[in-house]
Amino acid sequence: MPLVKEAAAFSPSDYLEWEKGNEIKHEYLDGEVFAMGGDVFAMAGASDAHVTVAGNIFAILRNHARGSSCRTYMADMKVRVETANAFYYPDVMVTCDPRDTSAEYFKSHPALIVEVLSPSTAAFDRGKKFAAYRTLESLSEYMLVETDAINVEIFRRDASGHWVLYTYAKGEEVELQSAALKMPIDAIYEDVAFEAALPS
Repeated sequence: MPLVKEAAAFSPSDYLEWEKGNEIKHEYLDGEVFAMGGDVFAMAGASDAHVTVAGNIFAILRNHARGSSCRTYMADMKVRVETANAFYYPDVMVTCDPRDTSAEYFKSHPALIVEVLSPSTAAFDRGKKFAAYRTLESLSEYMLVETDAINVEIFRRDASGHWVLYTYAKGEEVELQSAALKMPIDAIYEDVAFEAALPS
């Protein structure tokens, strides 16, 4: 959903306190807050495909992480990007860092962030948001998932610190090194009803 700028300016601590009482989620960037889609769209929620894909990914990662030191979060947990003075709401994220256990309303050290794309957010998710996420030293993979076709992109940080793109299509197995997990791409899109027939 597009971000709609609100008038008020906040410090990070003021934003966190203010956000607790809101029914609508707001992301924060360098003193400014942005409603996620504005009041009408934020109340309406995401599309069926978006919610289904995000839920599938969360369930797979949550089940995989059971019994480990890693935690999986979906939609309502913020990630703090201190270098950008920002707080975002990823669709799904995984953190295995013990420093995140004491932070109640946000996490700062994710290993994996997943964004499910929509036409209104894709450019931001690929551009400015990814630029901010890349400054997180803990982050090793950034996963982008389309909802109008079976297509997954994973940007993975290599040993030299460069981000390398891996793409996955229908019938392939998606690898998440950050979670030590391989999963069929069909599991990500289980129960998704596409508006148009997908190419075979």
